[in-house]
Amino acid sequence: MKQHLFVCQELDDIPRWKEAFPHLRRCTPQQARAQAGAGDHVWVASQIDGWAGLVQILSQRGAVLVVLSYTPSSVEAFQALNAGARGYAHAISTAPLLQQIEVVTANQGIWVWPDLLAQVVGSTFRALGGEARMRDDALSALTERERAVALAVASGKSNKEVARDMDITDRTVKAHLGAVFRKLKVRDRMQLILLLSQRSETTTDA
Repeated sequence: MKQHLFVCQELDDIPRWKEAFPHLRRCTPQQARAQAGAGDHVWVASQIDGWAGLVQILSQRGAVLVVLSYTPSSVEAFQALNAGARGYAHAISTAPLLQQIEVVTANQGIWVWPDLLAQVVGSTFRALGGEARMRDDALSALTERERAVALAVASGKSNKEVARDMDITDRTVKAHLGAVFRKLKVRDRMQLILLLSQRSETTTDA
């Protein structure tokens, strides 16, 4: 049976955790190393010593890792993701949000807050060479405005930033982005990046 292990300090007792997962078990890092296995959900508080190393070890074992922080930051979030975590959230997130994070991460998704996701997407796009490595026809199915929105989003800009830069409304950005996702048959920003990277690698290998 899948376990929910919350690795935290002894004084940590967050009622929302128990509300989200009534059968959770609070444990020490040593207990988590001994008990966590493939498929288990392990929630690690980032204030414990050596949390990143624990995340790396347990993720390699096949457990699903989520890092919880009382003072979330983009730097720590990137550290968590690099260590193998599939989620990063505030330690006192609401029970419904924790349950949502469980569903996303259990299904091979990545969960971070929207602003950080934009940074992750932008970093991925730049690491893959950005617009310079795309084929000219990579976004040929899109209108000129949809292409502009797609590239802006891929570079890491939020919907609000795109709206401001293009002098359009947030609603218009969402409409263009919805059209982009439908035409390119992707679900979200990260899938858009993966699609663009596959196309650019094909061009490079040709």
